[in-house]
Amino acid sequence: MGSGIAEVAARAGHSVTVREMNSELLARGQGLVEKSLSTALRRGKLSAEARDAAWAKLTFTTELAGLAQCDLVIEAATENPTVKKELFAALDATCSPATILASNTSSIPIVELAAATKRPALVLGLHFFNPAPVMQLVEVIRTIVVADATVGAVTHFAEGLGKTAILAKDRAGFIVNVLLVPYLLDAVRLVEQGIASKEDIDLGMRLGCGHPMGPLQLLDFVGIDTTYYIAEIMFQEYKEAKFAPPPLLKHMTIAGLHGRKTGQGFYNYP
Repeated sequence: MGSGIAEVAARAGHSVTVREMNSELLARGQGLVEKSLSTALRRGKLSAEARDAAWAKLTFTTELAGLAQCDLVIEAATENPTVKKELFAALDATCSPATILASNTSSIPIVELAAATKRPALVLGLHFFNPAPVMQLVEVIRTIVVADATVGAVTHFAEGLGKTAILAKDRAGFIVNVLLVPYLLDAVRLVEQGIASKEDIDLGMRLGCGHPMGPLQLLDFVGIDTTYYIAEIMFQEYKEAKFAPPPLLKHMTIAGLHGRKTGQGFYNYP
């Protein structure tokens, strides 16, 4: 998600600093951006000049201090509340007092992250969808303490990227995942209970509901582990059974069967 968001911002003409935890991850992120830009060029969605201009807008670093002068920082760390809170506290200490801090979290209430800073009026959610260069939607999430000017500035930024922004109150899962996650979990339960094969479940939703991808295929694309963590966060927030991750999802996460990124999930990816 981080590489995709960086690419989108650079293609829109913004100067972008990408920060990763170490040089190995940074090189991987650079490679993902290069690959995505090359794919857009090959498909005729981007000119060679636009590709080169976007690449020139990107700076890569492993130092948090490299973000000190940014007007807006978009966090896309792993879906772990502790990790994100620690990062927001560090960003608060590093960045200019006027810097807006946004999270790309899929499920964590933003007020928890804002409380880790001394600038809650400048903290909000900016949730992109995967893959960020392709998906048109972003959710802008406002807490009970964020300033209207912050919401307005970030909404304007998102629309300037060519995205459509929808506004949500700060509740776990926001809009899309409150509706999507129970659907995905129910598909896993159908597999667990032997109601139908994974192939027929996916085929049923593709042909019966016109979905571009079946729920189990989508789980592999999003990440089995990511969905498990999102479901856990939402279940802890609402205590509703529809958000409780099925045992199969937990076992696949523990076993490292995380979907496309590990080569095996509900399907195999040689």
